[in-house]
Formats: sequence, structure tokens, C-alpha cells
Amino acid sequence: MGRPVVAIVGRPNVGKSTLFNRLAGKRIAIIEDTPGVTRDRIYAECEWLNKYYTLIDTGGIEPNSTDVILSQMRYQAEIAIDTADVILFMVDGKKGITSADREVAEMLRKSFKEVIVVCNKIDKHVNEGNIYEFYELGLGDPLSISASEGLGIGDLLDVVVSKFNDEQDTEYDESTIKIAVIGKPNAGKSSLINKIIGEERVIVSNIPGTTRDAIDTYFEKDNQRYMFIDTAGIRRKSKVNENIERYSVIRSLTAIERSDICLLIIDAVDGVTEQDTKIAGFAHDNGKGMIIVINKWDLIDKDNKTFKDFIENTMKKLPFLMYAPVIAISALTGQRTQKILETVNEVSDSRNLRIATGVLNDIITEAVLMNQPRAVKGKRLKIFYAVQGAIKPPKFIIFVNNKELVHFSYKRYLENKIRESFIYKGTPIIIEFRNRSG
Repeated sequence: MGRPVVAIVGRPNVGKSTLFNRLAGKRIAIIEDTPGVTRDRIYAECEWLNKYYTLIDTGGIEPNSTDVILSQMRYQAEIAIDTADVILFMVDGKKGITSADREVAEMLRKSFKEVIVVCNKIDKHVNEGNIYEFYELGLGDPLSISASEGLGIGDLLDVVVSKFNDEQDTEYDESTIKIAVIGKPNAGKSSLINKIIGEERVIVSNIPGTTRDAIDTYFEKDNQRYMFIDTAGIRRKSKVNENIERYSVIRSLTAIERSDICLLIIDAVDGVTEQDTKIAGFAHDNGKGMIIVINKWDLIDKDNKTFKDFIENTMKKLPFLMYAPVIAISALTGQRTQKILETVNEVSDSRNLRIATGVLNDIITEAVLMNQPRAVKGKRLKIFYAVQGAIKPPKFIIFVNNKELVHFSYKRYLENKIRESFIYKGTPIIIEFRNRSG
């Protein structure tokens, strides 16, 4: 069986995101005292007493809303309820039961899932009596907590893990490939994830900025586990004027940091924008794998040179990503989307590739024989030996007589020679020069 899934549901503004952040151990969900801020399901991998589980934060349920975004939030919450093993039904201990709480409770009773009523905002002893009215919901004993103060969290988690099935996978899995889907707003990031996974797990609309949070979406194919991180589209700074948008930019950059591989989604109609260049540069500087995905390719009038010309123009603007494979797709029609996971696996293999020290030194020695470093003020760089120091991304340490004599062009030359011998597809490689002591 798969990993246990715990979903936090409830009406808007009862503290679901605060609890989510508390359990995840870091700030992932946006917290704002405005109903409806969390619109998509947000996923995080969590642990309690050495048992790992997937936690889902949902948009607040407004049972009778006809608003497009609110009705999609309800749909997202229904999927979370459907996929969860344990449901944390959050209510506001200060405000008491509302009609919306009763309707959510009715949805949960019909689910026949394990439900824990979590009575939030019980900050002081004077509020503890408020818990008793929630027995009326008919979903068992309510647990009192304060998500903001961290009160009662351990007791809650004890109850949560006690409800896991013994056959479920609660062990830590390092083999999951984490993929951040990055790019400017409305480039088709959410649509692409939905197409690959085959279910509407991420809200899709044609309103730029619909995805505010970075959402972790777990997916398995051919015994390989993936985690897609759908980032909020990063807008230009001049357009980032409300707090929530600012959080989303930070979260998108954080999503890149959390990932192994980034899918840079470029709108075929707009081409590479300045924003795309900045996002890609941040991912490259952080040593992430990179695949350039040109979406909406079905909207382009093509001849036999269109793709070649588009790649040339793309690489002029992204010269530091010459190692990145390029795939032209249509998330709308599904054209070539099946190639994405194949390429992700190839890039992941490249990021994990180790070169034996003897083979690496043969490559470096031959490179030096073919092209000696230039002398600088009468001094010449001497290379003694090289080792591979790390993977994900591959890092090579080259020991020299004086690292100040290394010219950036020679460093690039050595990188190209390593890449000629080993296909490091879609990943930067890091070369660090160190002075040999003694």
C-alpha cells in the first residue's frame, strides 16, 4: 500500500494553513487573515514517531458557493477527502459551530473515512469548555489545539498515526524525483501537470496567477515515484504589489531550492521573456537539473526550420542552459507530453552519475595535453589531479598549484571535455579548483 495521506479540511479561515505549516515544520502554505487564500491542495511530506505520511492542506470549503474559484476549491477538497486515509476536520473553537461546519460534517460522514474533529484556537483554559458543543457534529471526540501556539499538537499526531494501516508505507523514500514546474504566469504549468498525471489535481483557469501556492503532487509510474511542485507563476516585480503575490514569488524560488529537476515552461507564442531568464538563472545557480518545455506549440505556424530557429533564439537568451534538453509540447492536446517523464528520468540519471577517479584524471590529463593553460604574468597553472566530490549536481574538485591562475575560459574548456566523454544531460556540473597543500 502507498504512503498514508492525511487531509486537513474545513470551512475558510479556521486555521488549516497554520496547522499545516506547524505539522510540516516549515512555512509552506500562505497564511493571511482573508478567507479563500489557500485555493489549491498543498502537499508536504511529514513525519511523527518515525512514521512518514503525506499531508494535504485544502482550500476552505464553501458548500453552496457558485463562484468559479470557490466551487473549484470545493472540488479540490472533495478529491482530498476521497484520497485521504485520515481527515482532520478543523473547526473554530472561539466562534463555535456554524451552518458551514454542519454541512462539511455531513460531507465527511458520507465519506466513511477516519475523521478527527480538531477544535482550533483553544489558546487559554477559559476557552476549553467550548469543545463540548462540537460533539453535536457526530464525528467522535473533538481534540483541542492551538495551531498558532503549538498547543496539543503532539497529542493530535499521536491519534493521527494510531489510525494508519499497518500495511501502509511509512518509511522514508529517497528515490522520489522532485520536479519543480517553473515559468511565468499562465504559461500552462498546471495544465501540464494535470495532463501528465491524468487527473485534475491542480486548479486550472485562464486567469494568470490562479496558482498562488507551490503544490506538492505525488505520482508514480513504472515503479518510479515523482513529486511535482507546481509553483505560483512568478510575475514581474512591478506587478507584485499585494502581500500574497510577494509570498508566492518567494515560494516559487523556495520550490526551486527543494527540487531536483526544474521544468522551465516557456510560452511558444511569447517566447523567452526576461522573467524566464531570471527564473532559469536562479535554478542554474542552485545546481538544479533543467528541461526546457515549450508549451502551446500547437498554436505556432510551422515549417521544417521552425523548431531549429526557435531553439537558436531560445539559447541566445539562455546561453547558460546549453546542456538542457528542449521539448516542444501542447499541454492542451497532450502532444509529446509523454516525453517529459522519459527525459526527467534521463536527467535524474545524469545528476546521479559518478566518474571513477582514474577515468576522470585520464580525461583531464588528455585535455591539458591538447590545450595547455596560458601563462599569466610568467606563471602557468599546473593541474595535479581531480576527484568527483558530489552528485546531484555532479561536482568535480581539481587540485592545482594556484587557483588564482585559472581563467574562466579554461574552466569552461575542461567542463566541455568532461561533457564530451560523459553525457550530462540536463544538469549543470560544478568544477571547483583548490590549491594543493604541501
